[in-house]
Amino acid sequence: MKTTIQLSQFVAALAMACASFSAKAEFPDKPVTLVVPFAAGGPSDKIARDVAEALRKPLGGQTVIVENVGGAGGTIGAAKVAKANPDGYTLLVHHIGMSTAPALYRKLPYKMPDDFEYLGLINEAPSVLISSPAFAANNIQELRKLVAERKEGINLANAGLGSASHLCGLMLQSALQVELTTVPYKGTAPAMTDLMGSQVDLMCEQATNAVPQIEGKKVKVFGVTSKKRLALPALVNVPTLAESGLTDFGVSVWHGLYAPKGTPPAVVAKLNQALKAALKDPDLIKRQEALGISVIADNRLEPANHKKFVEAEMARWALVIKAAGQYAD
Repeated sequence: MKTTIQLSQFVAALAMACASFSAKAEFPDKPVTLVVPFAAGGPSDKIARDVAEALRKPLGGQTVIVENVGGAGGTIGAAKVAKANPDGYTLLVHHIGMSTAPALYRKLPYKMPDDFEYLGLINEAPSVLISSPAFAANNIQELRKLVAERKEGINLANAGLGSASHLCGLMLQSALQVELTTVPYKGTAPAMTDLMGSQVDLMCEQATNAVPQIEGKKVKVFGVTSKKRLALPALVNVPTLAESGLTDFGVSVWHGLYAPKGTPPAVVAKLNQALKAALKDPDLIKRQEALGISVIADNRLEPANHKKFVEAEMARWALVIKAAGQYAD
């Protein structure tokens, strides 16, 4: 009788241990949230929603939710993830602003690059320099001449401090060796609306957002910020800014996937493998390429190389931001 009881207790304990092991091994066993630190409808939001859909299958069919936590150039959403439970269920999809925030914000509510686990780079997207339809210049050469003649009075819109358009604008002013009047907006949509209405002159915006306006001839396009011309029908004949005279000019808006520091290595590995699988999804690639975005397929998909890339970008942009003397706090 005693032996029977001991055996049943052993079986029960073994079953509990197996159940516990199974629960740990079956990540994720509940929905995963991708925090986007910008408003819904913007380019980063669109990218995150495409990635969320592509992640479902490699994560065993689990639901992947997109949560928009905008404000302060993406730092509010980033801080939320940095302080989240490091269990792999709260992740961050962030763009180039991940590397520029330490220079733009002298009092960040998190530490870069130390407060995150790096799950892989997602994509790279060029921007385009566009103007209002009524703007006097039609190309970089005419823009240079106009800037020299006016000295002031030419304004440059952006989607807010720390936004991709703000950063591209800083690089543009550095390349032109001129200080334009910057006009920050609360998001891309109102900035684009005022640009089309000739309320502002220029904007350096992600191609993702600008192509429809270029195709509809609602704005004029000066050049693309990539090193090579783009194959997109709307931009195939548009020169790069570098070939137009802004030597070595190159700005790409990249996105990456992050988890809170301390996320278990096994979970980090699973999320990294899921991202690699998601970025091979034909539908995702097709949607991204239709917007002129290149899906990452190089070693920056590896967590260690992703982190090294971000650190290099932090150093690069710190010089540009310091030279401009523009800070968000």
